[in-house]
Amino acid sequence: MRNFWLLEKVNLFKILCPHKFAAYKDCHILDHYKKNEYVYFSEDASTKVYLIEKGKVKIGYYTECGEERIKCILSKGELFGEKAILGEGKRNEFAQSIDNKTFICPVGVTVLHDLMRDNQSFTLKIYKFLNFRFKKLERRLEVLLFKDAKERVVEFLYELAEEYGEYCPKTGNTIIQHPYSQKNIACLLGTSRPTLNIIMNDFKNKEVLSYTGKKITLYPNFIKK
Repeated sequence: MRNFWLLEKVNLFKILCPHKFAAYKDCHILDHYKKNEYVYFSEDASTKVYLIEKGKVKIGYYTECGEERIKCILSKGELFGEKAILGEGKRNEFAQSIDNKTFICPVGVTVLHDLMRDNQSFTLKIYKFLNFRFKKLERRLEVLLFKDAKERVVEFLYELAEEYGEYCPKTGNTIIQHPYSQKNIACLLGTSRPTLNIIMNDFKNKEVLSYTGKKITLYPNFIKK
């Protein structure tokens, strides 16, 4: 399944943004968020959905102990806050910008419902997206429950390679320049930073990869699926 950890790169902005519809051009605005700014918090009223025009947003929640848990990280063209479409009254998660220049188009649920009521093709796209999102989350839960930390790291590295990797024909290496902090990766994989470090250092010692900062190089002998 492609882009399992990072939700599918379908540019929903091009499909759903109200500026594409004449009757709603006047309500089309873009909000700018800097790094670590919140778009919404848990318990906020759920009255809008959001489209990412530029940047990245992480969706997550905090445990009773105050530990952060990340559900997903989204990028340009993707939609979040979608449970508002289904009648969610209050948010049960947070949405936070992880880029300094994140631009988001908020769309009121009433506007979205109007568009869905007036355009059958548009409605089918929305339902298809929601179905896809739920299947992704189910798949993620499966992996978190039934695969160990090392297997989760391997899958994540392959996802990063597909998303951000550049293959070098001369060496056979895949060079990945990614935007995630160690903390974000550990949270996304449902493990601790020390465990993540141990696994990555083990791969490094076996000379199947190297990494520094936000650059990872996978060598040709990296574990095959």
